Amino acid sequence: MAAPILVTGGTGTLGRQVVPLLRAAGGDVRVLSRTPRTSAGGVEYVAGDLLAGTGIEQAVSGVEVVVHLAGGPKGDDEATAALVAAARPAGVRHIVLISVIGADAVPLGYLRAKQGAETVLMESGIGFSIVRAAQFHDLTLKMVRGMTRLPVVPIPGGLRLQPVDSGEVADRIAELALEAPAGRVADLAGPRVHPFRELVDLYLTAHGKHRPKLPVRIPGRAGRAYRDGANLTLAGATVGRRTWEEFLAEDRMARDLAG
Repeated sequence: MAAPILVTGGTGTLGRQVVPLLRAAGGDVRVLSRTPRTSAGGVEYVAGDLLAGTGIEQAVSGVEVVVHLAGGPKGDDEATAALVAAARPAGVRHIVLISVIGADAVPLGYLRAKQGAETVLMESGIGFSIVRAAQFHDLTLKMVRGMTRLPVVPIPGGLRLQPVDSGEVADRIAELALEAPAGRVADLAGPRVHPFRELVDLYLTAHGKHRPKLPVRIPGRAGRAYRDGANLTLAGATVGRRTWEEFLAEDRMARDLAG
């Protein structure tokens, strides 16, 4: 019987798409989840928390491949260190890590932790594959939708995003999990770079709304990094197909059908 593939963060935006892809490839999947769940359909759930240090040994037991998708606003480096500490003696041979474009270039705590997670994995002695992705359409939508609920929409000057479809990222993650360790692979970004104002305008148009906008400046070194495009991959990346406009149209259609 083949060893199951462990997925951390298997119930999140990306994990919910990766798990069925791995199942479709014929393997059993184990998911480390902070919330206890009933195992079914070839998916086993193990309750645990990487930051709290609970359930990790049980989760990695008998596993050869780990897909590490769990993440949060802080502590990703610590969580990855806890995973590696349990995975090494368990005989895990390959860990696939999702990271973020600009992890080593934008001086924000969240991205520094992502870079720290990469470093922990690269120094672990375990075979690894790391793919950095741009911001997902889903998360971009959440941010834009929240900002357009304000009476005046703040527009960070110089900020550009290259949103990518989370389903296309899931496809790449599943592909890497089923192959030999590949090291740091090409970044995965969306098909177009959008000034933030354009992302907002396209959203408002798709929903037939209008909002006044106010340019604002992102201060400090982080602002300079964003204005310099440190969060973008303009050359050498794997480029997705689904555009922001297509995503917005499909999201609007789904909301209309839902009533």
